[in-house]
Amino acid sequence: MSISSQNNISSGRLTRALIYSILILFVIYYLLPLYVMIINSLKPLDEVRDGNLMAFPKLWTIDPWRSAWSTAQIGVEASGLKPYFINSILMVVPATLLATMMGAINGYVLTKWRFRGDNIIFVLLLLSCFIPFQIVLIPAARVLGFLEVSGTIQGLILIHTVYGIGFATLFFRNYYAAFPTELIQAAQIDGAGFFQIFWRILMPSSMPITVVTIIWLFTNQWNDFLFGASFSGYGTTPMTVALNNLVNSTTGVKEYNVHFAGAILAALPTLFVYIMAGKYFVRGLMVGAVKG
Repeated sequence: MSISSQNNISSGRLTRALIYSILILFVIYYLLPLYVMIINSLKPLDEVRDGNLMAFPKLWTIDPWRSAWSTAQIGVEASGLKPYFINSILMVVPATLLATMMGAINGYVLTKWRFRGDNIIFVLLLLSCFIPFQIVLIPAARVLGFLEVSGTIQGLILIHTVYGIGFATLFFRNYYAAFPTELIQAAQIDGAGFFQIFWRILMPSSMPITVVTIIWLFTNQWNDFLFGASFSGYGTTPMTVALNNLVNSTTGVKEYNVHFAGAILAALPTLFVYIMAGKYFVRGLMVGAVKG
């Protein structure tokens, strides 16, 4: 092996080591707050008050987690985050599935069943993605009141479904734009109808973009605070609002270890979704980038 080849190999190894070192530093910097939260959620309150948030617990305990889940005082109640966690699940799962399905149908119609004014409809749906939440609060409140679902889980599902349709339509429309129209036409010649084509041809090939849409909608709807604070009622408060009430509660002593545990509990569903489907999310984004 020549000296120049050895120098190139050494230079490549040095560059790779430098890149990995920088990436490791960024990972440590990014994960440091999570480390602080986890470590201090496993400490008694007295240790947290000592001020050394980076130190490992002298006495390990899961009592803060138990308290955050079932016995923490939120406002005037001592019910913990469990019922609010269930409320969020009951709200987010149906809203995500409904918005994803409607977005898929919209994307199918706007790409394979062209009609006069379809571009205008798509622009209006796209515009809904950029309308600030605050603008629609009063109209949404009036609609929910008219439908008699204000302050209910059903009302929150409706709000999140409507707000998610625009994003879902955008994702599926860009994905279906490059789907071979010849397959649709061949199915029509064979006598396949609208929904037969949708279920048997398009949907089986739409798994990457479906996963992207579900992860996107689930994350945004789970983390939403404004709609939950504005449209929920007694017994239907979602997790994010309950966590805010827990952290900002002025009754009793500030239990910071319980607050840390509660924040982690609130983040677990989205973290679980990304861990389980993260590779499909990246794959779906790449497919959409190539096709769109």
